[in-house]
Amino acid sequence: MSAINRFHEVANDALVMISDHLPPDAKLALVIYIPGNPEQDILFKGPGVDADEVVNTLRRRGGLSLDGDNAFKRGICDVIVGALAGGKQNNNPPPAEHWGQRFWDIGRAEGALQEELVSSLKKTVADLFYQVEAKHGPKAAAEYPSIAEAKALIAKLQA
Repeated sequence: MSAINRFHEVANDALVMISDHLPPDAKLALVIYIPGNPEQDILFKGPGVDADEVVNTLRRRGGLSLDGDNAFKRGICDVIVGALAGGKQNNNPPPAEHWGQRFWDIGRAEGALQEELVSSLKKTVADLFYQVEAKHGPKAAAEYPSIAEAKALIAKLQA
């Protein structure tokens, strides 16, 4: 028997002995890891163990709360921010049925709304510019700072 198989057998026997002393509805899981060597991670889950409940327990008892600073949470936040930005720019959508899709959709909706507002603003400024020049002659619109500000804003939004 290999050392790994023997370890698994000993760990399983230990879990059985521990579970004999737990309340009847308690679930048992054992995680063994070596920092920096995820390929050597070991997870033993007893019967009926729900992985989500294990993660929730780690959040409650293991310092993974929303208030704590940890790599898992930073990674999730990075994915959310990236999905929002990608959606706003209408590029790099997440894979089909990925949980980040809803954030990408939020970003896409914001990007579409901005595009619609810029388009409407461009038309309004062009109409206003035309009306001012038609009424007061060429270059008269230059005397209206609001037209210049609107044109600058359009240029900024399109950049």
